[in-house]
Amino acid sequence: MSGSTQTISVIVPCRNERDFIEAFCRSVAAQTVPGGWALEVLIADGLSDDGTRERLAAFCAQDARFVMIDNPGRIVSCGLNRCIEQARGAFIVRLDVHTVYADDYIAQCLATWQRTGADNVGGPWKAQGAQGPQGTVQRAIAAAFQSRLVAGGALSRDLAYEGEVDTVYLGSWPRQTFERFGGFDETLVRNQDDEHNLRIHKGGGRIWQSAGIRSTYFPRASKMDVFRQYRQYGYWKPFVMKKHGQAAALRHLIPGLFVGALMLLALLTLVGSLSVGAMPLGAFRTVSIWATLLSAGGLLALAVAYGVAVYAISFSIARQQGRELFKHLPDVIAAYHFGYGLGSLRGWWDAIVRGRPDPAFGRLTRP
Repeated sequence: MSGSTQTISVIVPCRNERDFIEAFCRSVAAQTVPGGWALEVLIADGLSDDGTRERLAAFCAQDARFVMIDNPGRIVSCGLNRCIEQARGAFIVRLDVHTVYADDYIAQCLATWQRTGADNVGGPWKAQGAQGPQGTVQRAIAAAFQSRLVAGGALSRDLAYEGEVDTVYLGSWPRQTFERFGGFDETLVRNQDDEHNLRIHKGGGRIWQSAGIRSTYFPRASKMDVFRQYRQYGYWKPFVMKKHGQAAALRHLIPGLFVGALMLLALLTLVGSLSVGAMPLGAFRTVSIWATLLSAGGLLALAVAYGVAVYAISFSIARQQGRELFKHLPDVIAAYHFGYGLGSLRGWWDAIVRGRPDPAFGRLTRP
């Protein structure tokens, strides 16, 4: 390697990825990079116990560009930081095992940074499900994921958008970004990327999304897995907000507020119904009856409005993505919203009242 060659460091957190790690490594090895640049690939394994380490070690022995690093912390933020500590590159690109990348993904990240000078650059978040009858649910999950109506207008789901954003999928950074803004918060099991991007924004940095940076993400394949995943995402978001005293975007608050409103109206209706029957006749009983009716009416109106919106969005998505998805889309959309909303409420309780996270939410829903 000549003295003028610069290094691009690829950093990858993983744990228990036996069935995917070899194909992933082959895809990274096939990436094209511009002249004068060379790859090093640092993969932080979270002490996998399913055979991942053995397969990864064998691949590293065949390709000297690949290095396995131990990640005793076992979570993404710890793995990313261990990679950054050992990275030699002037430019650092994060990859995920469950994503498929265009052959020029890394080259486009580098070119976008050189063109914009942004502190973090990345591409849109494109989701895709498996083809055939067995993949119908996963395709519905991917289609709902891609919808900006479901995602609250997140620009990261817009495959054509080019410009500044509040967060970006995966990310790639000049080394100076970490020197200026620090690494990833190792207290966060999820949302460590959102927190890091919020830190960049608050510090005066810029994050740029380019449509030319292309990749495809394969989401969970069951509705319950999506619910659990987004409950965990929602749970950790309040810890990010508490740390910075603000939300990165309004869309992060809406699911929790919506689910909280439903729960409050349901509670008021239940308490009112139980208490009215025990009250003697009089003005106070009349007021209580009206208050109960109002809370019940509000609950019904909110639930109906949400149901109508969900079915309208489902119809719109299915018309574009395939009619066979329609029967699954309402459940999938509800799994996204209620999972995130319930997780947010629990996260706020633990962040503000308990003052510490629940270890039960530290277990990843997928490695």
